[in-house]
Amino acid sequence: MKGRALTIVLLGVGLLAAPLAAKRQPVRLSPNPSAIVAAESAFNRLAREKGQWTAFRETAAPEAVMFVPQKVLAKDWLKKRADPPKSVTWQPQKIWVSCDGRTAASTGAWQRPDGSQGYFTTIWKLDDKARWYWVLDHGDARAQVPKAKARADDDDDSGVEGKVAVCKRGVGAPAQARGPRGERKEDARDVPHVDESLLWDYDVKPDNSREVRVRVWNGSVYDLVIDDKVAASN
Repeated sequence: MKGRALTIVLLGVGLLAAPLAAKRQPVRLSPNPSAIVAAESAFNRLAREKGQWTAFRETAAPEAVMFVPQKVLAKDWLKKRADPPKSVTWQPQKIWVSCDGRTAASTGAWQRPDGSQGYFTTIWKLDDKARWYWVLDHGDARAQVPKAKARADDDDDSGVEGKVAVCKRGVGAPAQARGPRGERKEDARDVPHVDESLLWDYDVKPDNSREVRVRVWNGSVYDLVIDDKVAASN
């Protein structure tokens, strides 16, 4: 399991604020995968400098969930948890951002000080003050993981593949997020957004096995871009 999170002031995302008036207009955003690279990098630095679980606590959204291996509410599980002597480190490798620029998914590789390694997936959301928080973080150990491309520094996004979803507004949750008869899956969560161009959901079984999925609208259908399956663990 690799939990991570960080509150990051939005970097590299253009903001177009409407003039102050009696009724404020919503902020328009330009989706930018580089903002998530910056968020991941700053989160990584925070974990190294202040401690792994400290970084978790300072950056999780109130509703954020993680898996240890059972599903837990992050703010409760992280409360007063002592930091390990050395933090896990990680490198984002692929990032998807919703068309409205308010939701993102990142996935990549992590390494622990003991030499073990694996992969992670994190779901990010932007709050009304243009700060990124994580709402889901999960991962698993793996003997071999794709190596991250070399980058000049933590904020260099030249080795990260970033994509923006095609806009999709006013449409309900996709059929894939529900059962064959349209029923909502047990212990599953799908989260539609303003334009519903990026959707994520997860299933957790009693044996703590789980599946985390991210779907991105390509203009015609949803592409399943992340489908992480973690085996049972007690």
